[in-house]
Amino acid sequence: MGHYKLLTKKEPEKSLTTYFAKRAGRATNGRITVWHKGGGVKRLYRFVDFGQGKIGIPAKVLAIEYDPNRTSFLCLLEYEDGEKRYRLCPHNLKVGDTVLCDEKAEIKIGNRMRLKNIPVGESVFDIELMPGLGGKMVKGAGTAAKILNHEGNFTTLVLPSSEVRMVSSENFATVGQVSFPEHKFIKIKNAGARRRKGIRPAVRGSAMNPIDHPHGGGEGRSPRGMPGPKTPWGKPALGVKTRKQKWTQKLIIQRRKKKK
Repeated sequence: MGHYKLLTKKEPEKSLTTYFAKRAGRATNGRITVWHKGGGVKRLYRFVDFGQGKIGIPAKVLAIEYDPNRTSFLCLLEYEDGEKRYRLCPHNLKVGDTVLCDEKAEIKIGNRMRLKNIPVGESVFDIELMPGLGGKMVKGAGTAAKILNHEGNFTTLVLPSSEVRMVSSENFATVGQVSFPEHKFIKIKNAGARRRKGIRPAVRGSAMNPIDHPHGGGEGRSPRGMPGPKTPWGKPALGVKTRKQKWTQKLIIQRRKKKK
């Protein structure tokens, strides 16, 4: 595919990979928590550095690689001390470029530093929620957050979801946009492609019998016979708030805009 012309290497770095047995959407207790998962091709997991393990040591980009476990590409870095690590690849980063993770660094694509040292208006990704815990936000293909302002000990960001929130200015973030913005245009063309991704067929609840699902039964293409949609166990679904009252709640300035 034309989207993958940027990739420079087929085989992953062996020392940075491992194999995990598939769990097919099951939690540690064995219960299915994500439905319609199973099968799919084998995948090697790549260990990605989301933190600041190599502060102050420049690294050269050796390769840009595909990762079957995420939507974006990875860049393989070789540091001056000889160690190699994977990191999320920024858009427009090229093989041979040099990147740096430090308290304060040059404002260029791929450099990682504290938010307080990045000017207003810059795009960032792989952002920490708490200092020292590694990047937690804005890691999907083509995403980026924009810095609105610095005020006191906090930096205000506009996230890709349109949510406006404050985070500590001591948090690290990477300058630029996550690679592979074309990912959103890729369409799964046939059933086999979905099965190779580990996605099993999904059956509509309204196509089932009443004993199998709250939406089941009726003659022909009947609508669900209840005021609101429910899960197979009778709990309300669609539109139900799932976010728990976390301590970060107070740092949200503006909620994301709902799609109409």
